[in-house]
Amino acid sequence: MRLSVAQTTVQPDPADTAALKECGRRIRALMREAREAGARLLHLPEGALSCPDKRIMSTTGPDDIGPADWDRADWTTLAEELQAIAQLAGELRLWTVVGSIHPLTPPRRPHLSLYVVSDHGEVVTRYDERLLSNTKVSHMYTPGSAPITFTVDGVRFGCAMGMEAAYPEIFLEYERLDVDCVLFSTHGPGTPVNNGPFALQAQALAAANSYWVSYAGTAQDAPNAPSGLVTPDGDWLTRCPPEPTAALATADLDLTPENHARRWRRRARSGLYTQFQAPDDPRSTDRASRTA
Repeated sequence: MRLSVAQTTVQPDPADTAALKECGRRIRALMREAREAGARLLHLPEGALSCPDKRIMSTTGPDDIGPADWDRADWTTLAEELQAIAQLAGELRLWTVVGSIHPLTPPRRPHLSLYVVSDHGEVVTRYDERLLSNTKVSHMYTPGSAPITFTVDGVRFGCAMGMEAAYPEIFLEYERLDVDCVLFSTHGPGTPVNNGPFALQAQALAAANSYWVSYAGTAQDAPNAPSGLVTPDGDWLTRCPPEPTAALATADLDLTPENHARRWRRRARSGLYTQFQAPDDPRSTDRASRTA
C-alpha cells in the first residue's frame, strides 16, 4: 500500500480563526497532492490543524506558564475545518490522519489527538496522546488512556504522538497488537524546535520492533528532522526536503518479505530461555577458587 507522510507549518493560536482556516486549506492541498501521488493514506503531524502554544494559552503567561484558557479556542471553526477535511477524504478516497485538539466537557481539559478519517469521509477512531510532557499534563491536556489500531487494505496501523518516541513501551505495545506500521506525529520540544532525537528514536524503534514507522513532523523543524518513512530495518526509505516548507514524501509499504527478526523476538519473549536455564552448581565456585 502507498503512504504519504507530510510536514506542514503549524499555527500556535487556536483563537486565530483565519490561521485555522489557512491550516485547513493547506491540509486539503496536501491531501490532493497525496492522492495524485497514488497514496491511500496521508499522515500529518501533531497539531496540523491546531497546535496551541503553552505561552499563548496560559492564563498567567506568557512569562509564567499556568493553566490553559480553553475558552479562547475557536471550537466552531475547528469543527468546520475537520468536517471539510473529512468530506474531501471521502471524495478522494484517501485515508487521512490529522493532528488537532479534541474538546471534552468542561471543566475537563481537551485531548491532544490524531483523528483517523476513513476513505468514506468518516472519523472512524481517534488517538489521544497518553504520555504527555510535564507542561501538557499539568496545564493543558487530559491524557489519553488506550492505544488504537485500524486497518487499510490489509495493513494494520497504530498511532503515537508528541514525545512518546521517548517511551519504548508504547511501541512495544503496538508490536504485541500486531501492527505493520506506527504513525508517529510530533511537534517538538519547544523553541527552538529540534526533533532530531525524536527522529533518531523513531529509527531505533522501527528496528527494535521490526515494523514500519511513519514520522510526521512540522515544517518548522524540517531542517533538523524532515518527515519520512522508516523501514523495519531502521533505515529511512524516503524523507521530505530539509526545508521549512510544506512537503510530502510518498512510498510503498512492502510487507511481502518474511519478518524473521520479529518472529524470533516474539519467540524469545515467550519464555523460550527458561528450558536452558539451571541453577549454578555451588561446587563450581570452589573448583574455580582452587584452580586459581
